[in-house]
Amino acid sequence: MKALAIAATGMNAQQTNLEVIANNIANINTTGYKRARAEFSDLLYQAERMQGVPNRANQNIVPEGSHIGLGVKTSAVRTIHTQGNMISTGNRLDVALSGNGWLQIEGANGEQLFSRSGAFNTNAEGQLVTVDGYLVAGGIVVPEDAVEVVINKSGQFFARFAGQLELQDLGQLSLADFSNEAGLMPLGDNLFQETAASGGPNFGLPGDPGFATVEQGYLESSNVDPVKEITDLISAQRAYEMNSKVIKAADEMAAVVTQGMR
Repeated sequence: MKALAIAATGMNAQQTNLEVIANNIANINTTGYKRARAEFSDLLYQAERMQGVPNRANQNIVPEGSHIGLGVKTSAVRTIHTQGNMISTGNRLDVALSGNGWLQIEGANGEQLFSRSGAFNTNAEGQLVTVDGYLVAGGIVVPEDAVEVVINKSGQFFARFAGQLELQDLGQLSLADFSNEAGLMPLGDNLFQETAASGGPNFGLPGDPGFATVEQGYLESSNVDPVKEITDLISAQRAYEMNSKVIKAADEMAAVVTQGMR
């Protein structure tokens, strides 16, 4: 009986859907997190009768066929790259991107990584780093004796020193953009990596056409909507229950046949 196997694929699909929703809810307060959505597609069909062929030699064409689906499969887990809300932190080194673009981060092995989380700090040498100690591209170094750090909307870093009116230029943030952001590979720690699906990065400066501007003292929050996630959670639960009832019904029908053979 195909119904047992078909319903089993439905339960597996909804379990995957539930795991994706659970991860979204778990990261509801993660800086720069982008919610994910499970995408499904139907499996192969078994043809009981083909359409578009003669019902017998040189006779009328069969207008409709009979195809039995074999279930569902997970085709993708898509990341939704929409803008999150801005949260004021008061930290002079925190930055948020308002618009399109990715901050460039240097990985542990020197590889190029990308992030929407601008929770920055300085290391012992004054270099601008992420919360995990990865260097921010651009070689920005904040002097120890700087009394104030100013970051404008174009991503330029300036330092003010005691007794001086003029600001000292510390460096410039640059951004990257991709033709297919959904193709980026999530690595954890708010980091993404380029893939063949995402295409190569297009570089630009904050404020350039098509690129975000920089907001100092803010962080971009997660774009997870709690109400939507709870609604999706209820829908996934109901779909799982319906598939389990199909399995129960198929089992009862098989039991009737078995009892009739005794």
